[in-house]
Amino acid sequence: MPKLSVIIPCYNGQATIKTLLRAILEQDFPTSEMEVIIADGMSTDETRKEIASFKMEHPELAVEVIDNPKRTTPSGLNMAMRAAKGEFILRFDAHTSPRAGYISRCIAALEQGLGDNVGGVCEMRPGSENWMGRAIAEALAHPLGVGDAGYRIGSEAGPVDTVPFGAFRRSLIDEIGGFDESLLANEDYEFNVRVRQSGRTVWIDPEIQSTYVARTTLSALARQYWRYGYWKLRMLTRYPETFRWRQLSGAFVLTWLGLGFFSIWLPLARWLLALEAIVYGGALLFSGVRAALKKNDGTLLLGLPLAIATMHFSWGSGFLWSFIEYIFVKRKE
Repeated sequence: MPKLSVIIPCYNGQATIKTLLRAILEQDFPTSEMEVIIADGMSTDETRKEIASFKMEHPELAVEVIDNPKRTTPSGLNMAMRAAKGEFILRFDAHTSPRAGYISRCIAALEQGLGDNVGGVCEMRPGSENWMGRAIAEALAHPLGVGDAGYRIGSEAGPVDTVPFGAFRRSLIDEIGGFDESLLANEDYEFNVRVRQSGRTVWIDPEIQSTYVARTTLSALARQYWRYGYWKLRMLTRYPETFRWRQLSGAFVLTWLGLGFFSIWLPLARWLLALEAIVYGGALLFSGVRAALKKNDGTLLLGLPLAIATMHFSWGSGFLWSFIEYIFVKRKE
């Protein structure tokens, strides 16, 4: 009977799945006490061949692949948890990679009673080494892009709202349930809301570190953040007390739309729109200059503002669209 089950939802992870499995194998946690359950959302690339190749090369690590016909992250997580046999469960995504000591530190924190869902900080890694790939990775770890999310910008050890790739005891699932399959994004945050509402602790330790492979293009980043914004509103309708200031992108986008519309007739709206553009553009430019100097990378002067603006407007647009749908459906009911 394994002590730990690592669960991984996966879809078309050919480029990164072997890197993740190697990183798990290289952990200082005994492979004899660990199993890996991959819930594959019926990948259309060579993901399963890559997994099979890894299993042939490293039979010492127990790796099992199960089908996830619903092809969503929360359904894959729940299927993997049902197949898991370990006392402890740790979730990774196919595009992440744990650094040395990740697993052992998570298990130690759980056994010491520091938290009930334990995770760490996630460093962004460019999905490509071109200028836009580097800018996107930088934006995903920038306070102007992600606000006060401690697992992105760094945090001291202690209780937090959420961690992205946490470890917890199997008994926690028996008590609060699994991941919400009606949410196609933000499922980890919603899970951690229930952890905290049950009187338990979500714990972050900056010594627990992983890397995340970022999107490679602005269009892919825009789709990702539109989805995040859309499903965040659906979660907030259930847990309004979880609203955070960084989630004001929806209102931010609305001000641009509103001022842009009324500026057709009202000079005051034109002045306010110009002021907003100057202030926002200045903040983006300042961030780009500072990052370019700090990283000695001149391409961040343009790339970082573009990436952060894409995140803001995509997230905010998805949030507003979800709000419009929610109001329409509520009225229809």
